[in-house]
Amino acid sequence: MTGVYWAASTTGTVVVMQTMTARPPSRRLLRKLLRERGGRTLLRQRGSAATLVAPLAAAALALALSTVVPLLGPLLIALVIGVVVVNSRLGSHPAIADHGAATRLLLRLGVAALGLRLPFADIVSIGPSGLVVIAATVLATFTGTQYVGRRLGLECGLVTLVATGFSICGAAAIAAVEDTVRARQQHVALAVAMVTIYGSAMIVAVPWLAGVIGLSDEQAAIWAGASIHEVAQVAAAGSLIGTSAVALAMTVKLGRVALLAPLSVVLAHTTPGAKGATAPLVPWFILAFVGAVAVRTSGLLPQEVLSVADLLTTLLLAAGMYGLGMGIRARDLWPLPVQVLTLATISTLIAAGTSLLLVVALT
Repeated sequence: MTGVYWAASTTGTVVVMQTMTARPPSRRLLRKLLRERGGRTLLRQRGSAATLVAPLAAAALALALSTVVPLLGPLLIALVIGVVVVNSRLGSHPAIADHGAATRLLLRLGVAALGLRLPFADIVSIGPSGLVVIAATVLATFTGTQYVGRRLGLECGLVTLVATGFSICGAAAIAAVEDTVRARQQHVALAVAMVTIYGSAMIVAVPWLAGVIGLSDEQAAIWAGASIHEVAQVAAAGSLIGTSAVALAMTVKLGRVALLAPLSVVLAHTTPGAKGATAPLVPWFILAFVGAVAVRTSGLLPQEVLSVADLLTTLLLAAGMYGLGMGIRARDLWPLPVQVLTLATISTLIAAGTSLLLVVALT
């Protein structure tokens, strides 16, 4: 006697099973079939959603902690949280360890949303001398780092990551180009570690040296924005220079961020081993960044919306920084290669030295 039995999953998948007897199949067998057929989709969907929980929770925690320790900033705190988690037992938990795609997406959304902080008029307001400082510093730092990295015998992908991060906007820039240059994960971790360590040191060094040299608050703010690696680090350094210096330092820094789009295009078509013709001319999130700049420049968004967008941008970037921190495993990085430390030191000196000379000469 033949019996036909069916079961439906929550994904809408229907499993039909025909047996030679009227006896129904066991529930265990039906569950197995559902998992093999339609259940996998549901598990993947649940897994994808779960991977967003840890990065967003870490970002929220970083935002809260940054109100207590404002000098560090939420992005740096989020990165430290990621480093602590991945080097603890928590790092092996499936819901936490499987974060890669989720944190990359969140970070790229954050990079795109950065454009809402950058009205084009603010860049123009820096004046010709400020624009020269920005462009010349980025060019000198990027090309100088590439030259030194090749002379040190480091791999091209690692050198490009360091050059991009130190010349543009730190870990966010590194994340923006890592796929383009097909960088190894260990190289990404090394570049992020270097830009974090050296940029954090500059938070204190630049304001202190500006006082020693005798720079005005305006000159010190331009120097900080043109030389320090991360956006959050620039904000922290600006606050040490003076309340009025924060806005100018951030404007100069975001002027450097604006150069991420053209640099990404150049790298996609000139870097050995890059995706080249198989990659889009410009990554989608860079196009979104440019679009966000246009929206902010248009003045269509009210201040209330911009305030919410600013908070959301920080949250997304912090979640992405948490993911980058999760890539920094102590056992993979220690001991730090001498060549990488040398490259990071020289790159920082190029950025700081070039921008300081230009600030003194032009402002």
